[in-house]
Order: sequence, then C-alpha cells, then structure tokens
Amino acid sequence: MPGDTLAIVAGSGMLPRLIAEDRAARGGRYVVVAFEGVDLDWIDGHPVIAAAFEKPGRLFSDLRARGCDAITLAGGMKRPELNPIRFDLKMMRLAPKIMAGLKAGDDSTLRMVTGILEAEGLTLRAPHEILEGLLAPGGILTAARPDPAAEADVNRAEAIVAALGAVDVGQGAVVAQGVCLAVETIQGTDAMLAAVAATPAGLRPDPANGAGVLFKGPKPGQDWRVDLPSLGPGTVAAASAAGLAGIAFRAGGVLMLARDETVAAADAAGLFLWGREARE
Repeated sequence: MPGDTLAIVAGSGMLPRLIAEDRAARGGRYVVVAFEGVDLDWIDGHPVIAAAFEKPGRLFSDLRARGCDAITLAGGMKRPELNPIRFDLKMMRLAPKIMAGLKAGDDSTLRMVTGILEAEGLTLRAPHEILEGLLAPGGILTAARPDPAAEADVNRAEAIVAALGAVDVGQGAVVAQGVCLAVETIQGTDAMLAAVAATPAGLRPDPANGAGVLFKGPKPGQDWRVDLPSLGPGTVAAASAAGLAGIAFRAGGVLMLARDETVAAADAAGLFLWGREARE
C-alpha cells in the first residue's frame, strides 16, 4: 500500500475525534491508533490499529502495512504502567531509553517519543497543521472583558507558567489578586481547576476584589508539534465552577477546541476569553 496515510495516535478528549472526522470528511486516508487503556467511545466506523505500549515493534509493522508515513499525537495520554513480561523485541531494545524518558518531565518525555517515531521514518505533524482554525486567536473573544485587577492577575499567572515551563512542569496557573491558587502539574488542567473550586473561602482572597484568572501557554522551547496546551467548553465550565473571572492564553500557542461553542459557553457564564500576544 503506498504511503500517504496519517496515523492519529488518539488520547483522551475531543481532539483526536475532530481530526479523524475532518480527515474522513475530506476523503483523506488515515487510521486511528487506539492504545490499550485509553477510553475511545467514538472510534466505531473509523479505521483502527489496536496497540499496546509494550509492543512498539508490532505497532510500527502495522503502520507500515497501512501505508502510514505521517503521524500526529492528539489528546491527553497518561504515562503507561509498563509490564516487562509483555515487551516485544523492539521494546526490549528501546526500554533503557524509554524508561529513562518516562522519569523526566512531559516535554523531555515527548522529545524522546518524537525521536523514536522519526527514527522509524514517520513524519510528525502537529494537530493544528492538520485541522484548520485550531490555534486560538488573539484578542478578547467574549462580551466580558478583563478589568485592571484581572489583567494584573493574568500578568502574574503568565510569569508563573513561564517559570514552571522552564523546569518542564506545567502549562497553566490560576491567580487571584496576585495569590497563586494552583498550578498545573501531571494531573492536568481539569484537576487544577477542581482543586481551586475545592479551596476553602478562607484561603482565597475576597472575590469582590478580583475573582481570579486561569492562564495557559506553551513551555519555553517546547516542540509545538506535540502537547500544545488546549482549552474548550469543558475548560470554561471548570473555570466557572472554580469561581474565576476569565481565561487568558497565549495567542497562536494554544489549541482551542470547538471555538464557537467555547466562546458561547464563556459568554453564558460571564467569563472573558483573552488571547495574549507573546511577551518579550
């Protein structure tokens, strides 16, 4: 089979489904790579390769058989719990590199994965190269606008995210009146916002003086082909439940899923969405 088929490594969330549906609608050739333990309730009717983290040799063989010459990593993926008893020969050779990589930060881990994929002759493509209009635009997208207190909190949260990214930790932070209420770590954005929502009122500044903001942005030096931060309607709902005033993000450096729905949800909740240009 000639090459020109896109492999979509599907993690959690709506992004891999959006890419697969867009590819199908355009008549492009693709296959969804579904790893064990990843809940994908939308793949019926799509071409699928079933994969196991312990068996990369079989996966690469299946990709070649399907004519895949490009691959994209889409959606959230937990670090797997590997069972050495199940390793195939390829995994046995890669194990030292992979096991060391899994002990590093997300960006370091993804660079390791990227190197393995490229060594197999696969071209890594960013989701936003495949799905048009995926990168979040600049400017204020909502009826609600940030007031001076919110703008100051965004500046502080952005600085915190840059500091976290420099040590390969996270891509988001929540700040209210200059106080950092939470930062994103391995648990992800939803867990961070849930922690903010559960924070007792006595530990939070008086919301009358500024309810707080979420900022999301890529890490310094990050490979933008993989793991760009994302937001969508679910992020808006979680930020609203956490009592925040709005969400700011790096313009052109964040994936906005279901943009119209996301903006509508923010308007309904009275939150602002603010795409910030990169700061020098």
